[in-house]
Amino acid sequence: MLELDGSHGEGGGQILRSSLALSMVTGMPVRIRNIRARRSKPGLMRQHLVAVQAAARIGSARVTGAEIGLSTLTFIPGEVKPGEHELSVGSAGSTTLVLQTVLPALLCASEPSLLIVEGGTHNPMAPPFEFLDRAYLPLVNRMGPRVQAELERPGFYPAGGGRAVVSIEPAPASTPRLSGFELLERGEVRHRQATALISRLPRHIAERELEEVKSLTGWDSLEVREVETPGPGNAVLLTVESACVTEVFVGFGRRGVPAEQVAGGAVREMQRYLDAGVPVGEHLADQLLLLLALAGSGAFATLPLSGHATTQVDLIPRFLDVAIRVEEAVGDRQIVRITAP
Repeated sequence: MLELDGSHGEGGGQILRSSLALSMVTGMPVRIRNIRARRSKPGLMRQHLVAVQAAARIGSARVTGAEIGLSTLTFIPGEVKPGEHELSVGSAGSTTLVLQTVLPALLCASEPSLLIVEGGTHNPMAPPFEFLDRAYLPLVNRMGPRVQAELERPGFYPAGGGRAVVSIEPAPASTPRLSGFELLERGEVRHRQATALISRLPRHIAERELEEVKSLTGWDSLEVREVETPGPGNAVLLTVESACVTEVFVGFGRRGVPAEQVAGGAVREMQRYLDAGVPVGEHLADQLLLLLALAGSGAFATLPLSGHATTQVDLIPRFLDVAIRVEEAVGDRQIVRITAP
């Protein structure tokens, strides 16, 4: 059994989610201690428990320690069960993070799957649904499988109540389950879109966000989208579609924070990405690392790695026979290469 220290690296939920995903794919049992030890409330929270329960159900696993607040978990995987699964986070906990925990195993399964996930789709501590749909899944599909996601209902923090449906068609059995690729150039920027989502709040908040985006970028493709959700919420989404990849940047509205500040933060993050000339942004990098490692090969250019990504670099070779090399950054550009020894 592989023994892991959950306080290592970024010390949050990343080690837990990635370890569950890799355990399901490889069949390697794992025990994780000190789960989320570096967080103000250590141990399993609701959304982490749902990820464990989802992995146990889909991975036919035997689990001990799956209780809110506990900090040691043992996960012994069995056979992966594709098919239809309904997963409820039961709060505004992130549906995208739960999906990313179980998706790698279902990409490698023998049959298609349908996941129906309820909870938070727009949570400040996780990628929003649009990031999953526009940035992440197109790269998954480039590797052979066919995955489609539909947002039936958004769910903002703290009320949640969102609902997403994801269909997963693994690559044909006659081909490699996942095929690696190189993504070293972004290519020409073809389209830019700013969208302000607003629910149960004054419309002028979204309009002010878009005015700030326009003043900072000069963009003219701006859209206010009013959505019906169980509770109030707001987010501004900046989508940059390039020849080789699409990236999504987000700012979440928060009580007491001016709309202009919310939009300005998203623009600054996007501008750093554009100025670096890389195809893969900071948040996409740690998720792409795991997928290419499962394929056994690949490379991408990105910004200097975040704590989440460096945690992945250390963790993945514990499960998989791959080498991950991170080339020294030139300015804000860094290249990550994954190879089989």
